[in-house]
Amino acid sequence: MNAILPTEPIEDRILMIRGQKVMLDADLAEIYGVTTARLNQQVNRNRHRFPDDFMLTLTLAEKAELIAKRNNLQKLKYYPGLPKAFSEHGAVMLASVINSPVAVRASIQVVRAFVRMRSLLSAHKDLAAKLSELEKTVGAHSAQIRGLFEAIRELMTPPSEPRRHIGYRVEP
Repeated sequence: MNAILPTEPIEDRILMIRGQKVMLDADLAEIYGVTTARLNQQVNRNRHRFPDDFMLTLTLAEKAELIAKRNNLQKLKYYPGLPKAFSEHGAVMLASVINSPVAVRASIQVVRAFVRMRSLLSAHKDLAAKLSELEKTVGAHSAQIRGLFEAIRELMTPPSEPRRHIGYRVEP
């Protein structure tokens, strides 16, 4: 792999597992231009560099759920072991452990993808808060607007009783 993947495919590979945004070992191996076996071998050799907040091993239930929900992860079905998932910091540490020029360049794209995902989530939270505030405001105004429409309709309807003339009448 000579070219670095653009950030969109990398973002598509970021998953939410146990409340953390992570990437699977197989996806990172492909991005970093190594085999999954080599990647896991380097992780095992440098296990002290991967604390629990950098890397987690999926459970059988999590593996089955991923296979069921994501079509691109069907290859996991045939993988006998449990896949590893790496956080943003774990992905950067992984690039330093693999230490290939491709891995170092690709880690920059991976970090950018994680940062972009974080900013998108933040923007969505801000948008959701503003939308909620707008709903409350419109909800309060809608009752007032309905009242205005009712008053206008009453003014537009002709009176049901004939009007009494005001002023002097001249009798013929």
